[in-house]
Amino acid sequence: MSAENDTPDSTAGSPGAPGGPRPEPLRFFGTTWVDHGNGYTARRVGVAVGSLAATAASCLVLRVAYQGLQIAAVGGFVTLLLIVMFAVCSALAFGHTWEGFTRRPDPDRQASLRGLLAVGFVGSLLAYFFRSLTEAPGEKLHREEYETARAQHEKRTSRRSGNPRKRRGA
Repeated sequence: MSAENDTPDSTAGSPGAPGGPRPEPLRFFGTTWVDHGNGYTARRVGVAVGSLAATAASCLVLRVAYQGLQIAAVGGFVTLLLIVMFAVCSALAFGHTWEGFTRRPDPDRQASLRGLLAVGFVGSLLAYFFRSLTEAPGEKLHREEYETARAQHEKRTSRRSGNPRKRRGA
């Protein structure tokens, strides 16, 4: 969450209140996930269809690669290793991507898994598809963080009550 003290924040729930938390934009959705406006539903449908189409296209590419191995006659063991590698990497990438929608991933772990996620791209695309059926991917995490930041901001700004001069004068 970012807070800017110079500009009023009309999306933070308190229009015109400077310094309020701002929602973090999501890929393909911007900040439409906050109030589900400005074509949020159409974007979710588009993301679901797009990720499913990308998954189908990537499976087609993997099929062509498999046929290339068949033509090259590399042997059953190498073909089996390749299939198992893509299956395991896709399953791990699915789990990692799905988990990333509910909590912030560790940057060091993310960097070390970059190769695995690249090989298991089909799993990541499927996770993105399934999550977009219920919400914008990452919306739950961002909403929790945004609501927490708003509550903390409200608590900080409503702490002051009464005239402080009256308390010191006694």
